[in-house]
Amino acid sequence: MRIDLFATETGTKLAKRFAGLNTVLHQSPLPKTVIELVSLRASQLNGCGFCLDMHVKEAVAAGEDPMRLHLVAGWRETTVFTEAEQAALAFAEEGTERVSVSDDTWENVRKHFDDEETAALVCLVGLINAANRMAVITHQKGGSYQVGAMAHFES
Repeated sequence: MRIDLFATETGTKLAKRFAGLNTVLHQSPLPKTVIELVSLRASQLNGCGFCLDMHVKEAVAAGEDPMRLHLVAGWRETTVFTEAEQAALAFAEEGTERVSVSDDTWENVRKHFDDEETAALVCLVGLINAANRMAVITHQKGGSYQVGAMAHFES
């Protein structure tokens, strides 16, 4: 690791803000499953081992089927995701790999998610990409994350 952001005053303050935003997302009407699937897919695309580790473990602890998590990278070639989840995963991919999302993807998201859910989804994609980039830049490695470890930043 290049620097432990959590060991700095500034990094700790920012982590608390990120944790607070994450709390808001989890209090939104956006399904928790969608939150974890989107976070996982963006983290895969960004090559963020730390976030992959965290989101897989948190999703499993919350009751997600590990088989679905194994299939996220190839979601288009599976039958295990709902149409709404597929819309969110397409949105996550375009929001991660492009400057924007296509009109078709946007329209598909709007078919499945109301204004509150869509607002949360937009913010989620922005936040997970920011978190991925910070972890990748600092070379945070995956593998040692413990479920609930980020909770102490929420206070």
